Amino acid sequence: MRHNRKGKTLGRTKEPRVALTRSLATSFVVYEKIKTTKAKAKFLRPVVEKLITLGKTDSLHNRRQALKFLYTEGAVNKLFEVLGPKYKERKGGYTRITKLAPRVNDGAEMAIIESV
Repeated sequence: MRHNRKGKTLGRTKEPRVALTRSLATSFVVYEKIKTTKAKAKFLRPVVEKLITLGKTDSLHNRRQALKFLYTEGAVNKLFEVLGPKYKERKGGYTRITKLAPRVNDGAEMAIIESV
């Protein structure tokens, strides 16, 4: 039983789940819009919002924190040079999740997560 176990597992153990989250976050920062399942989009939203909040203040410490999570240095540069200044005056709510039609082969609920 899963008594007092908080958080979504996405049907994975810890290491593959962290790798999936890092990969999705890197893709989101690079493309600012990705199509994925609804569960993964809802799981990704708080992670990306925290990264964008980190990118609003360009300091060496914040860059190292972002580089520790994102896979590519280009994504970190985009986070601090494009996304951070873009949302400088906004307090939060940097992303939007839009539901799509179910996927054809397995019927999974699909969604687009994009920057506002």
